[in-house]
Amino acid sequence: MNDIIVENLNLWYDKFHALENVSMKINDKKITAIIGPSGCGKSTLLRVFNRMNDLIETVRMEGKIIIDDENILSPETDLVALRKKVGMVFQRPNPFPLSVYKNITFGLEIHGINSEDSFDNIVENSLKSVLLWDDLKDKLKKSALELSLEQQQRLCIARLVAVKPEILLMDEPCSALDPVSTARIEELMIELKKNYSIVIVTHNMQQAARVSDFTAFMYLGELIEYNDTNNIFTRPEKKQTEDYLTGRYG
Repeated sequence: MNDIIVENLNLWYDKFHALENVSMKINDKKITAIIGPSGCGKSTLLRVFNRMNDLIETVRMEGKIIIDDENILSPETDLVALRKKVGMVFQRPNPFPLSVYKNITFGLEIHGINSEDSFDNIVENSLKSVLLWDDLKDKLKKSALELSLEQQQRLCIARLVAVKPEILLMDEPCSALDPVSTARIEELMIELKKNYSIVIVTHNMQQAARVSDFTAFMYLGELIEYNDTNNIFTRPEKKQTEDYLTGRYG
């Protein structure tokens, strides 16, 4: 089971208390959306799940995050292994300035997978998993930077899939895409959740309603409400949630 269990999580940037006593359980092989106004802590929370916030010197955390029965906030956590298990897709596609093929094999080389036969199979299977194989099977030597933005974002997801993660984090993965490309990435997310737990941060409430199974509403660093997406959007329990969803603030 690839649940993520968050217990009394607090995070500070120097003296700024960015996350306050967050507790939640993110369910295996479901899509969980994190919504809320700018600056509420959405992306900060997402980046805790693979310790990306550690790259900021002033960060301090308390509490627990349990993945595979281990507290990933422990000082003993192997961050390379964690980030292999918990991959991240960013707002703008960030392919390497390499060929399509090399984009996918780059992570394999870092993790010590050397067989060329394995590479060929992994590249094919990874591209098939994001529905790019038919488009790119004859263009594997082409620079990834020549692809469309949608294809670049799919390739970035394929790059993660290649190293066999358990959890996919997506920080506004459609913010740079047009509506048609956004719809295709959303369809891909729904397909991918058959094999992965997915956590997505989005400002697009319609997107959260379309693709997620569960939704967390955050405000000023606090988790205000967390529930089945249908309940959040049709029967929110907290007035703050209702006010945000109806456009009264945010």
